[in-house]
Amino acid sequence: MKEFLRLLPYFREQLTNRKLHVTRQLLWEEYRQTHPDGYGKSQFYDHLKQNLVAQKDVTTVLAKTYKPGEKLMIDFAGDKLSYIDTETGEIIKVEVFVACMPHSDYIYVICVPSQRTEDFLFALRMCLEHLGGVPPIVVPDNLKAAVITPDRHEPELNTALRDMGNHYHFTVLPCDPASPTQKALVEDAVRIAYNRIAAKLRGREFHSLLELNAGVEEQNMLLNQTRMQKRPYTREERFHAMEKPLLQPLPEEVFEMRYYADLKVGSNNFVELRHDKVTHFYSAPYIYIGRMARVIFTRSWVKIYVDNQLVATHTRKHDYGHTYEPEHMASNSRAIMERSAAYYVSWAGKKSEECKAYISEIFNPQRTNKPEEVYYRLCGAILSSYKKYESSLVDLTCRQCLDNRVFTYKKFEAILKHNYITQSDDEPCLFAPVPTNHVNMRGSDYFK
Repeated sequence: MKEFLRLLPYFREQLTNRKLHVTRQLLWEEYRQTHPDGYGKSQFYDHLKQNLVAQKDVTTVLAKTYKPGEKLMIDFAGDKLSYIDTETGEIIKVEVFVACMPHSDYIYVICVPSQRTEDFLFALRMCLEHLGGVPPIVVPDNLKAAVITPDRHEPELNTALRDMGNHYHFTVLPCDPASPTQKALVEDAVRIAYNRIAAKLRGREFHSLLELNAGVEEQNMLLNQTRMQKRPYTREERFHAMEKPLLQPLPEEVFEMRYYADLKVGSNNFVELRHDKVTHFYSAPYIYIGRMARVIFTRSWVKIYVDNQLVATHTRKHDYGHTYEPEHMASNSRAIMERSAAYYVSWAGKKSEECKAYISEIFNPQRTNKPEEVYYRLCGAILSSYKKYESSLVDLTCRQCLDNRVFTYKKFEAILKHNYITQSDDEPCLFAPVPTNHVNMRGSDYFK
């Protein structure tokens, strides 16, 4: 008795502090762990009752009968849990998401950073994966992450939640804002989560959201596996026996939140997508330059629509840069963007073997350590010579420059003009008279 009286102020403090959500059952369990020969449950309750300052009024609500596997009720708890940031020592408070299958009273709890739409949908997704199936109806409260405009007859749903419903094939039926008793069961689940989960974690320290959720998951499992009062089964047994078989299967693809943006296709046929402080450019077919496009994107992909027609699909990038498809480019842009050593060697191969051998040697890494971009203009000028001169004449020049290790365009052009002037019916003489603008240059000087 003396030990009980000594602990009585602590018991009273724990029970009267609403933020702790401690129950008499929990206090008795903790009391018996440290005092195995102490009061039994009934005596413990009786002594507590005599010493409590006040008792709460009991409010009754109309009981309802729910069909197995039909509904999932979801809500955020009013009080938050927290963890300690290991770097700053700051206490980070997080939101507590609570879901309940009303027929079995099966409860799911997870902590998320905020009540923002992204965090809300993540919590709902994790809940459905935990259940292993999808109920046909999801009943949220009128929180902003789910409902834009509350209305008794036709509430306006958040676009992201509507997208999620289409992905998982469930219907969203928000609670009537004027009838809080419609969500009485999930409110009861919130109370149980406080009493049976939050209260048991009150003396523990967590140093990350992941660590906190591990503790919540542990207590949540114990809650669902504990036999219910006045019932010969647990919440988990009831759920798996009556509700789990009736749930719709989960889709193969995991849901990702969609974002929407109306952007103009620029003159370079790219749209500029800015999100999460990152700018990235994605291509659309050049015929849509100057048109407005609806861009729908997730963390994994980007889709571009013009006049409600899908015109481009890209993998989402999370850094600065350009992502494009070659077929989206106009021919002049494609020629510039596709330049490479292999591109010029392939182009030269279509002209002649002499030209291909010369261009290949220009890019030969054993000949030069310069970046290949340095020689793009040289190769482009050499290949464009086929438009001004006969192919045989350009081939001859390529062979001469390769043999004499000439790799600049000025010398290539001078040799080409020299060969043009001195060409005849026979094989042109390599050291024939030079052009008038090179009267003081000997033939052999072209190769120096």
